[in-house]
Amino acid sequence: MKWRELTAEGVSARPAHRREPTAEEPSSEPDHRAAAARVLQELGPCLFASLPRIDQRHKAGQYVQGLLAAEGRKTLRNIAAQLGGEAAQQSVHHFISGSSWEWEPVRQSLGRSAERLVGPQAWVVRSTLIPRSGAQAAGVARHFLPHLGRTAKAQQALGAWLTSERAAVPVDWRLVLPRSWRDDPGRRARANLPADVKVSTAGEYVRDSVPGAVGSWALPRLPVVLDVPQLCPYELVSGRDGTGRPLIMSVCPDTVLTLDEAVLPGAGTQEMPAWRIVDSMKRLWHRTKVPGPGGGGVEGMLAAVPVKAWVADCAGDGPPFLRALLLAEWSAADRRPTWFWLTEATDVPPAHLLRLTRLSGTVTREFTEVSERVGMRDFAGRSFQGWHRHMTLASVAHLAMATAAARHRAAAHGPLSGVA
Repeated sequence: MKWRELTAEGVSARPAHRREPTAEEPSSEPDHRAAAARVLQELGPCLFASLPRIDQRHKAGQYVQGLLAAEGRKTLRNIAAQLGGEAAQQSVHHFISGSSWEWEPVRQSLGRSAERLVGPQAWVVRSTLIPRSGAQAAGVARHFLPHLGRTAKAQQALGAWLTSERAAVPVDWRLVLPRSWRDDPGRRARANLPADVKVSTAGEYVRDSVPGAVGSWALPRLPVVLDVPQLCPYELVSGRDGTGRPLIMSVCPDTVLTLDEAVLPGAGTQEMPAWRIVDSMKRLWHRTKVPGPGGGGVEGMLAAVPVKAWVADCAGDGPPFLRALLLAEWSAADRRPTWFWLTEATDVPPAHLLRLTRLSGTVTREFTEVSERVGMRDFAGRSFQGWHRHMTLASVAHLAMATAAARHRAAAHGPLSGVA
C-alpha cells in the first residue's frame, strides 16, 4: 500500500494516470455516450437474458440508457427524467429497489463480456468509500475522509475487477457491513437487509468475492491483487484456494514482519515494520521504472525482501507464520518506499509481481474516467437490494462505455486484440 491516506474515491497503490485524448478520440461527451448506447443495444439481449420477464429486460436496458444519458448525479429522479419524467420515477424505483430480479446472473454475463473486452491479466479487488448523508442506507458507518479532513457517514464497497494494463471492468460488488449493523433489527429491516447477510470484516468479503465469481461463474482463474485497506498478513493464508495462482496484497508501511533467516542467514529475527525492513536491506534494492505523474515511467527503486509474518490465529494445523516476499517500490525522487505489497508467490520473478501490482492503477484510472461518469457512487436509496441492482447496472454502463472507447481506438489505430 502506498504511504498515503484513504480517499473517498477508494484505495489505489498507483496514481490514476489518465489517457491523453488523441485527435481521433470522440470529440464530445454526448458522442461518446451515443456510441455506448449503441453498444448497449448490441450487448443488452445477452447481458439481461437471465431476467425472467420481457418487461424486466426492457427496464434494465432503459435504466442503463438513463445512466449513460443523465446529466449530473445519476439519481433515480434524474434517470427517470430520461425515461418519461416524474411518471416514470415510481416504476424505476420499484424496478431497482422493490423488484424480484437477481443481480448475480447479470454479473456472470457481464464477466464473460468483460473478459472478451479486457483480455485480463489479473483480478483486482479495490475498496471504494461512498459518502452518504443519511444513517439508514445499508452498511453506512463513520469513516475518515481525508479530502474532508474529518469522519463522515459512508458505505464501504469492494469491487472485483477484471483488469489488464489498458482496461478494467468491475464484475462483482460487495457491501461491507460493520458491526454496528449486527444487533439492530430495526435498522436492518429499514434497509431490507436479508437475514442471511451477516456482519463481516473486509478481509472476509475479499475471500468470498473473487473465489465465488470464479468458482460458480466459470470466469478465468487469474492472479489476484488486493488493494484494500486494513488487511492483515493472515488474509494471505485464508485467501488460499488451492490453485497456486499468485495472491498479492497491499500492506501499510507499519505492518510488523521479520526477516526470513532461512533465506537471509544472519539477518536476525527481530520484529520490525515493513518500511524499516526494506531500509535495512539496501543490498536487495534494484533500479526499475515506476509510473510517473504524466503516465510515463520515471527512474525508481524496487526491493524484494524475504520475510515471515505471524499468522497463528488462522494457521490451523500449519506453522504459526507464513513465508512471504515483501515488495517495495518508490521513485528516485522519494526518500523512502511509497508502495508496499506482500505475497506468498516467492517463486514468481519480482518484476512480474510488480507488473501485477501496477494493475491497481488501471482500476483507479478506469473508476475515475468511466465509473464515476455512469453514476457508480450515485445510488441514493437505502435498500440493500437496490444498491446491488444499481451497482450491477452501473457496471453494465461501464462496460458499454469501455467497449465504445476501445472500438473507437481500434478503428483509429488498427485492430486491438480483445475488443468485443
